[in-house]
Amino acid sequence: MLHIKQFGFNDFQVNTYVVYDDTKECLIIDPGMYYENEKTEFEEFISTNELKPVLLLNTHAHIDHIIANKFVADLYHIKLAAHKECEDFLKQAKEYGLTFGIKLDEVKTIDIFIDENTPLRFGTSVLEVFYTPGHADGSLCFYAKEAGFVLTGDVLFYQSIGRTDLPTGNYDLLQESIWSKLFTLPDETTVYSGHGPETAINYEKLHNPFVAIGKDFL
Repeated sequence: MLHIKQFGFNDFQVNTYVVYDDTKECLIIDPGMYYENEKTEFEEFISTNELKPVLLLNTHAHIDHIIANKFVADLYHIKLAAHKECEDFLKQAKEYGLTFGIKLDEVKTIDIFIDENTPLRFGTSVLEVFYTPGHADGSLCFYAKEAGFVLTGDVLFYQSIGRTDLPTGNYDLLQESIWSKLFTLPDETTVYSGHGPETAINYEKLHNPFVAIGKDFL
């Protein structure tokens, strides 16, 4: 059985996730902890639940989602997996972070390149990977078929979608990613986004003003 824990970290309130199963092996997704109290909260959750981190993942490489890559990778001696197109964002992360008052002493490089159809195996579980550009090149979503949820990063939110006015953003491409990859999932699939509350695929099909397809097409 899969379990998921959501945290809201840093001034951007990015959602950091821990996904784990009954073996206690876990994946850490988009580590956004920046302040010491956030790091402490995160470490205590891992320790209290006796979890064993085995892999670090980025849905994409915007600064708010990668702030604690180095911290987490070093603390738990695990590798970072992300799409190859995230590399350019990571190379610019130090300079870009300073524009928001975020100081990064070192930026973790990608250890494992993943793409669509790269299964993410841990414990007795597996997540599927979807390539979903439009918000940023290198954007990935992680789908837990049996558990019925998908982690969408900044691709799809509750009644919203990711910004497309940042470098490599493309509104038409983002719509296509959502329609072809996410809206083909079962209606009851829970959506865990990079910011804000959880939602569901069917709800967004009907009510999301940016990508809704309406009940006449369901």
